[in-house]
Amino acid sequence: MNVAWVRRVCMALPHATEEVLWGADLVFKIGGKMFAAAPLEPAPAVLSFKCTPEEFAELTERPGIIPAPYSARYHWVALEGEDALSRAEIERLLRQSYDLVVARLPKKRQEELQATKRKSSLKPQKTSRK
Repeated sequence: MNVAWVRRVCMALPHATEEVLWGADLVFKIGGKMFAAAPLEPAPAVLSFKCTPEEFAELTERPGIIPAPYSARYHWVALEGEDALSRAEIERLLRQSYDLVVARLPKKRQEELQATKRKSSLKPQKTSRK
C-alpha cells in the first residue's frame, strides 16, 4: 500500500475529491467532508479514516492501529504501518468511511450527489475508434 494506491481507491468512489491540507497531507472528501487522509511525507501514520464506533473499538485493539490524533473522538483511526491491515480490508474500510460521511451529509446535498450520479450514468459512453 502506498499513497498512489490509496488515491486510486478513494478517487474511484463517486464524487470523491482530493486536496492537500496542512502542508503535506492528501485528504479525500465527499461533499466537502473528509473521509480519509494520507501523508505525502514520512509521518507516524500512513493512513487515517473514519469508522463505526464498534469498529473503532475493535481496530484500536489491534497492533499498528491507533486512535487518529485530533479526530479520534469522531471515530477516526490511524494506521501506523502499511502492514497493519490487508489491502482488501483497507478498501472495505475506506468505502465504509466514505459511506459514513455521505450518510451524515445534509439530505439536500445527498440528493444533489445522487442526481449528478444518475445524469452521468445516462450519458452515452464514448467509444474509441482505431
